[in-house]
Amino acid sequence: MSASAVLSHDLELAERHRYGDGDAFAEVYRSYETPVYNLALRMAGDPEEARDLTQEVFLRVFRHLGKFRGRSSLKTWIYRVAINHCRSRLGRRRLPQSSLTGPEGDAGRDLPDPNRGPEERAVARDERRVLEEALAALPVAFREAVVLRDIEGLAYDEIAQVLGVRPGTVRSRIARGREHLRRALEPGPPAAPQAPPEVL
Repeated sequence: MSASAVLSHDLELAERHRYGDGDAFAEVYRSYETPVYNLALRMAGDPEEARDLTQEVFLRVFRHLGKFRGRSSLKTWIYRVAINHCRSRLGRRRLPQSSLTGPEGDAGRDLPDPNRGPEERAVARDERRVLEEALAALPVAFREAVVLRDIEGLAYDEIAQVLGVRPGTVRSRIARGREHLRRALEPGPPAAPQAPPEVL
């Protein structure tokens, strides 16, 4: 579907919602519930809180969808609502990093893989836990950019619109975030503590 066709469909959904068509919001929810939850999970670090955040984000979307005017895509608009709500709700408090992959957490849930033996699945689970903990340790601005690009798959210009920064700033944050992840995932003795990096 072309960009103009996507925007036309987005505006149609907003108009239908504005005039009381419940199916319009249901379609939006079905399309974006999982991506918003995944974003909230990486930002909050806790599956239960991520579920609460997701519901709160969609309450906001429900209230304001009728005011959507197509200045960006609906996808970008929803991600912006989600990021802003996560920032507002979570503030500066630091959540336990391990909860991202805890035994009760959605991110720690293993799906059976007939091509992997028990040992391979255990290794994959450990690798995912280490990656999630390294991601949770990133400064929030870097984490936002890396998650939106490498997990959610947004383009650089979409991320710039979501975060309200220039594309060059997006590229810088992603590069620096990836570098911090690379260092955290390198084998060897743990690095000495360093001061938090300055965020552009």
